[in-house]
Amino acid sequence: MAQNTGKARSSRTSSATRRLRIGLCLMLALLLVVGAKLFLVQGLDMGGMAEAALKNRLTPTVLPAERGKILDASGNVLASSVIRYNVVVDQTVNTATATFPRIDKVDGKDTVVKIPRDQGIEELANVLGMKKDDVKNALTGTQRYYIVAKDIRPDVEDRISKLQIPGLASEGTSKRVYPNGSVAGGIVGFLKDGTTGQAGLEQTQDDVLKGTPGKRVFEIGADGLRIPVGVDQLTPAVNGKDVKLTLNSDLQYFAQQAIQSQKDKLSAEWGIIVISDVKNGNIIAMADTNAPDPNDPGKVDAKDRGVRAVTAAYEPGSVEKMITAASAIEEGTSHPLDTYTIPPTYTVDGQTFSDAFEHGTEQRTLAGIVGYSMNTGTVMVGQKLSKEKRHDWLQKFGIGEAPDIGLPAETPGILTPADQWDGRQQYTVLFGQGVAQSTLQTVRAYQSIANDGVMLQPRLIDSYIDPDGHEEKVPAKDSRQVVSKDTAKQVRDILESAVTEGEIKDAAIDGYRVGAKTGTSESPCDDGKPGFCGYTASMVGMAPMDDPRFIVEVVLQRPKGSIYGITNGPVFRSVMGQTLRTYNVQPSTGAPVRLPQYAK
Repeated sequence: MAQNTGKARSSRTSSATRRLRIGLCLMLALLLVVGAKLFLVQGLDMGGMAEAALKNRLTPTVLPAERGKILDASGNVLASSVIRYNVVVDQTVNTATATFPRIDKVDGKDTVVKIPRDQGIEELANVLGMKKDDVKNALTGTQRYYIVAKDIRPDVEDRISKLQIPGLASEGTSKRVYPNGSVAGGIVGFLKDGTTGQAGLEQTQDDVLKGTPGKRVFEIGADGLRIPVGVDQLTPAVNGKDVKLTLNSDLQYFAQQAIQSQKDKLSAEWGIIVISDVKNGNIIAMADTNAPDPNDPGKVDAKDRGVRAVTAAYEPGSVEKMITAASAIEEGTSHPLDTYTIPPTYTVDGQTFSDAFEHGTEQRTLAGIVGYSMNTGTVMVGQKLSKEKRHDWLQKFGIGEAPDIGLPAETPGILTPADQWDGRQQYTVLFGQGVAQSTLQTVRAYQSIANDGVMLQPRLIDSYIDPDGHEEKVPAKDSRQVVSKDTAKQVRDILESAVTEGEIKDAAIDGYRVGAKTGTSESPCDDGKPGFCGYTASMVGMAPMDDPRFIVEVVLQRPKGSIYGITNGPVFRSVMGQTLRTYNVQPSTGAPVRLPQYAK
């Protein structure tokens, strides 16, 4: 009996041991599964959960790039930007925080310390220069977004960031300022919503000026507090490049005042003045009336916010006679002192032409035809060239080709193919009708004559300047020889004689030899009605003629009063004189050219 009892007890012990072993095996298996899972999640992170969790804790802040400046030729600022910050707070986070962690120096070592909220408020108030109670009120409440301070400088924002106050953040803004107001306002342009170029160079050079924003990323815990030893990454912003122009802002101001006064005096619709350097094609000034102030462009009509010197195409009138004279001389069909018998009216191919003044039959030289702006004589000179040659010479002088100086909406003008000219247009193009061009296109044509027949493409943008100060010059576009040096000299003699012996005596400047030409054309009505509504009056000239340095053109659209009593001579004389003085151009020493206007 005892023996049976012992066997039973031994059997129960063995069964319990097996159950214990099985249980231990199951526990070990479970621990192995859990361990493996932890290894996969925390060690290998196959599902990216840790990475996703980190991303959820990262808070990025955009650091705006500083927009590049727009400068005149001397480095004077026409447009600049300042970076400012708005300090904002999530009051729900800050209010709920009694203390917050921050890395401070303790015994020379970086140590995470607990900062009382009240201390953080006091430190923030000191940095902002605000009262402590005002800052505390701003940080306390239930609003998720509240502006604590505006227009904070970058150095102050950096000090605020280092305080690591919970719920506090900064928002970068850029403020564009135009210290010279309307001086070159249309050229400089302005921004849309303070960020994107809307007009002028601000628009066309937007990619160069705006730079690349930076980013600051730091880690926020579940309690909304910044983790002192967490991620803190900084990608600095790359500021935009400065754009340096060829403009002289003093002469730009002078020219704007001069043309505005002329426009107001004669109740014209608009006016333009362009000043160009003969030797390099640089645009020294390009003035419009009613120029916009980029600080508040809405104060002027939309039609006045561009640059008419490159956007407005109009019939140039008699200033085009220079091209006819140059073409005839270069082709060998005429010379400055060739004689023409000119009747009161002249008829060719059934088309009759007359002059702006009454005269009998006269013996005129080519110089006299240009000097007294005779349409009749110009047709006589030009008809010796075929229609195709007349068209080709206009094209060679840049008519029909936009100057491409980096401004919006530059017009190429209107130069109809020769085979589409009607019986009259084939002759009117010789004296600037039936063809349209911008003021800068006319200036470019005259520049080629002043520069010994070599046409230089106009330049407005001189260079780009990197944030580190490195200056990259914008190369001049290809030049081309339009006429020979000898032809250019003969045409200059004709233009100078128009001032000394012809009808343009009011362009003369004491001490300097000047060559010039006037132009008058009918202006089509803006409303699309047939016919014409007023005139376009212009004068373009160069000085000093012994070594031409500058071209100045003055244009006035639809001035009121008799066109025969309107002259841009005084304005031309004033602006050209100021330009010569500004650049210390020495007075002329040689005797002026005086080609006879009548045949002997």
